[in-house]
Amino acid sequence: MTPTHTHSRTGGQILVDQLIAHGVQQLFCVPGESFLAVLDALHDADIAVTVCRQEGGAAMMAEAQGKLTGRPGICFVTRGPGATNAAAGIHIAHQDSTPLILFVGQVARNALGREAFQELDYGAVFGTMAKWVVQIDDPARVPELVSRAFHVATSGRPGPVVVALPEDMLVEAAEVADALPYRTPPTHPAPEALHELTARLAAAERPVLVLGGSRWTPQAVADITRFAEAWSLPVVCSFRRQMLFPAAHACYAGDLGLGVNPALRARIAGSDLVLLLGGRLSEVPSQGYELLQIPNPAQPLVHVHADADELGRLYRAALPIHATPEAMAAALAATAPHASPPGWAAHTAQARAEYLAWSDPAAIRIPGALQMGAVMQHLREVLPADTVFCNGAGNFATWVHRFWRFGGHGTQLAPTSGSMGYGLPAGVGAKRLWPQREVVVFAGDGDFLMHGQEFATAVQYGLPIVVVLLDNGMYGTIRMHQEREYPGRISATQLRNPDFCAYAQAFGGHGERVERTEDFAPALARARASGLPSLLHCPIDPEAITPTGTLSGIRQAALART
Repeated sequence: MTPTHTHSRTGGQILVDQLIAHGVQQLFCVPGESFLAVLDALHDADIAVTVCRQEGGAAMMAEAQGKLTGRPGICFVTRGPGATNAAAGIHIAHQDSTPLILFVGQVARNALGREAFQELDYGAVFGTMAKWVVQIDDPARVPELVSRAFHVATSGRPGPVVVALPEDMLVEAAEVADALPYRTPPTHPAPEALHELTARLAAAERPVLVLGGSRWTPQAVADITRFAEAWSLPVVCSFRRQMLFPAAHACYAGDLGLGVNPALRARIAGSDLVLLLGGRLSEVPSQGYELLQIPNPAQPLVHVHADADELGRLYRAALPIHATPEAMAAALAATAPHASPPGWAAHTAQARAEYLAWSDPAAIRIPGALQMGAVMQHLREVLPADTVFCNGAGNFATWVHRFWRFGGHGTQLAPTSGSMGYGLPAGVGAKRLWPQREVVVFAGDGDFLMHGQEFATAVQYGLPIVVVLLDNGMYGTIRMHQEREYPGRISATQLRNPDFCAYAQAFGGHGERVERTEDFAPALARARASGLPSLLHCPIDPEAITPTGTLSGIRQAALART
C-alpha cells in the first residue's frame, strides 16, 4: 500500500487521517478546547463519534470495544480534569490487558512546565498504568508516533497507551506521508514445546485447562473448543473471562472468580497438570495467590502467554510457552490424544457435574419478594445465547457470573480490575459496536450511579440496552466485609437512593420498578419491546447479600468467633 496525503496538513488533520489509516471506525470523547483542531477534522471524517457525559465513561466505552474486537478502543479527552477522570478506564485497560489509546489534550508547547491552566505531566500521571505515554510535539511525527501507539497497545500483553497532544501542535502544518496500517503478528509455539505438552497430557491423570487473558478471537475460541473436546479436557475460565469457552459444552467446568465453587478449587489444587493458556493467574483467579504456590507451583504447570515477560514473572512453569492464544489454539486443535477417550474422561464428567449443580439457579432462595434465582432462570430462557452481558463491580455481579451461561467470544464485558461503574458505559460501547446484538447491563445501586449519567448517551444514540439494577440501599460488598470484620458496626456503607425508574424516564428512556418475582418477566418483555434504553429497578432485601448468605448470618458467625 502506498502512503497517501503527502500535502501540507494541520496536526489535527494528520492525526485523524492516521486513525482512518489504522481502521478506526468509532471513537468516544468528551470535547475540550485543547483538541478543537481534532474535532474540526472529525467533522468530515468517516468515523462515528460518540459524545459522552464524563471522561471515565468515555474511556470505559472505548475499553469495552477493545475487549470485544482486539483492536484499540479510541478515546479523546481534554487536559487536566478530563485526563484524570479518564484514569479509571486506563486502569481497567491495564489490569484487563485491553488495547486502548487515550488521546489527551495538552497545553501549548511554550507554556509547558509553568503549571499552565489544567497542565499535567502525563508521563508522571499515567506512567504506572499505561504501557507507553508519549507527547507529540511535532506534527510531522504524528504518523510515526500514532503508528507506534497502535503497535504497543496491541502487541505482547495488550494495554493502554496515552498520547498527549499540545494544542498548538494540532494547528501547526506539516507535509508528511500517512503510516501504513498497523499489523500485530502472532507468535507461534515451537514444535518441540507442542510435543512436550502432548507428552505431558498423555502422562496426566487429572489435567485441567485454564483460559484467560486477551488477544482471543472467535476462531481461537472455536479452536480451543475443538481441542478440549478431542482430549476430553475439563476447561476452566479465569475471572471474568467466561466468554472464552461456551458454558453449554460438556467440557466446561466453571470459572475462577470471587466466591469460587469449592469443588472446582479443590479439583485444580489436586490436579497433576495445569495448562494455563493466555492468563496470568493473578490475585482473584489464583484465590489470593493460594491456588498455585509462588514461585514453584505444587502442580506441574504449562504456562502459555503472548508476552514473554509474563512467563516466569510469578510462577516457574514446568513448561513455559511463548505464543499468542490464536496461534496456540490453532496448533492445539491440530493435535490428537493418544487414547480415545483419554483416561481422565470420568474426571472431566465429574467436573462438569459439579459445575451444573453449582450454576443451577432453581435451588436458590434469598430473603425478599424478588427471587433472583428465578430471574436468572428466566433470562436463560428468553435471551439469545449471543447476548452481551455487562457489569461493573459488586456482590450483584455474582448472579451473572455464577448463573448466566455465556455462549462464547464477545458475550461478556466485566472489569477484572474490579472497577465500579463499568457496566453501563460498557453496554453503550457494545451496542454502538453491534447494534443488532442484545445488550444487558447488571448493576448495583452504588455501582450504577458511578456512571449513571451515561444513560443519557444511550438515549442520545438510540441504544436500546436493558439495565437490571439491583438496589439494596448500600455498598453491599463493603457492608459484607464490614460485618465479617466489625460485626454490627455499620459505618459509611448505607445509601439513600433516587427513584431509579423516574431517573430512566427523565433521560427519555423506559423505566419500571420490579418488586416481585412474577413481575420480572412481563417487565423485561416490555423493556425489550420498548425500543428505548431501559432500566428495571429491582429492590433487593438487604439481607440477601449473596446468593447463599445473609447479612445476619455473616454477623452472627463473626460474633461467634470473638
